[in-house]
Amino acid sequence: MLDPHGVSLAGLAVFCEAARTGSLTAAAERLGYTQSAVSRQIAALERQAGAPLFDRLARGVGPTAEGRALLGHAEAVLGRLDEARRDLRALRELDGGRLRAGAFPTANIGLVPRALAALRTRHPGVDATAEEARTPELERRLGEGEVDIAVVSSTAGREPRGVRLVHLLDEGMYVAVAAGHRLAGRDGVGMADIEGEVWIAGRRSPEGTLLAPLAERGLRPQVGHVVAEWVAKAGYVAAGLGATLVPALAAESFRRMAGDVALVPLEQGDVPARAVYAATAEGRTPSPAAQEFERALTAAARRVDAAPG
Repeated sequence: MLDPHGVSLAGLAVFCEAARTGSLTAAAERLGYTQSAVSRQIAALERQAGAPLFDRLARGVGPTAEGRALLGHAEAVLGRLDEARRDLRALRELDGGRLRAGAFPTANIGLVPRALAALRTRHPGVDATAEEARTPELERRLGEGEVDIAVVSSTAGREPRGVRLVHLLDEGMYVAVAAGHRLAGRDGVGMADIEGEVWIAGRRSPEGTLLAPLAERGLRPQVGHVVAEWVAKAGYVAAGLGATLVPALAAESFRRMAGDVALVPLEQGDVPARAVYAATAEGRTPSPAAQEFERALTAAARRVDAAPG
């Protein structure tokens, strides 16, 4: 009986080639073996099979009944091995495979789309998809293998955890106000300037939002409107319903409303810049596609104006 641990792939390749050509000599020439090496491989396989696999004919060889029974299986094994080689080559050379990326919301406005577009241009064979989530959720998805790489941040003073980080940029903050607001046109504002403002934020409580650093420094932000989407926040600001903190990566959404909304840099001495990273799962080797996307993110980050002013 065939022992799967005793059968060599080289022996199966020799067997299939000899069956195809009807000649041990031709099989040796095509595979680059000596004829004695081919004979040894066939003999070893026959011992494993417990039966002769070839009849020695006057001119060449022909498979026995046992040889014909084995041939289809041997060809299937070698065919799957060839498929595995092609798949591995495609992954290495980025001619195939997939990339599952994640990003926190404002990174999806400009940074991530630019990197994905660059990846698609250079490697159209890679099936690249992206999904949006906040940094703690992205950390979980990386750890559980649901995404291959993610763009995360140090929002609310919390550094990402349990992941391997590559620093992309430090992102300053703007205060977005209506065009007629008292702060519009200023070169910069500090904590004292924004005391008493009504804020538009993603949650009623500042904890876990961009307002958290202000609360930690003694400001009591009054959240008047809870709005999640950046385009909607811009609309609320333009209508004069309050101010909102805008990371530099999200500034594009507000600049489209020029004339209605003013972006005023928030002095970094009062609120430190937010660090933005490319993250992969700690202790796991990133796929070639993830490594290439990391390089694309690094290049895209160099072209992003993340410093207000």
